[in-house]
Amino acid sequence: MALRPVQVNIKALDHAAVGRFWAEALGWQAHAAGATTYVGPAGDLVWPHPALVGIDVVPVPDPKPAVKNRVHLDLATTSAAHQAELVARLLALGATPADVGQGDVPWVVLADPEGNEFCVLEPRDVYRDTGPIAAVVVDCADPRAMARFWGEATDWAVGKLTDDMTVLRSAAGTGPYLELFRVPGPKTAPDRVHLDLLPYPGDDKEAEVARLHDLGAADLDVGQGDVPWTCLTDPEDHEFCVLALP
Repeated sequence: MALRPVQVNIKALDHAAVGRFWAEALGWQAHAAGATTYVGPAGDLVWPHPALVGIDVVPVPDPKPAVKNRVHLDLATTSAAHQAELVARLLALGATPADVGQGDVPWVVLADPEGNEFCVLEPRDVYRDTGPIAAVVVDCADPRAMARFWGEATDWAVGKLTDDMTVLRSAAGTGPYLELFRVPGPKTAPDRVHLDLLPYPGDDKEAEVARLHDLGAADLDVGQGDVPWTCLTDPEDHEFCVLALP
């Protein structure tokens, strides 16, 4: 048994506007999906996508607190000109420059219209086949321990593994990477960005949740009430959800 990451969940006051921003940023399409806005590749809605990780923008009543998200997206580019063009286009769409202490680096740190940080990377060969989202990046205290959890929780394979970072990716070699980076300081606020996982057809969702508990996940109550998905936290308190099969 294993779960597959199928989407990045982003909380927003105005889910439709933030969804449109991310659709334009990625060259994808925003779909009205009930009470949320789902962003995926252009064309008819395919969910879950067989190779890529989508974005689900979910409405919440409160604005983002003045603290850096511990989960963010890195966007891929193919050349220096592409990076410059993408940054300029994102600023025109409502992104703002963000200072998270990055110093003099070749990537550009921005925030979406509601303050969620993300990076526009300089061209890197490793991300040439990921699609527009190069990586989902998670700040953590212990990348090795987090690799054990996420490697067992999902069907993604652990690649690079050091004391400072861990990299996971779909065993099929498609879509973005999941990158776990060591950072100083504890988590101090709920994440506005998290991963949503989905069982495979024929697997039992509740059995998967029980397995995650055994791996160190904890139940999370965010006032969700009686819903078909299950809210959990990983061993370092990052929120994530296990969705019900469609």
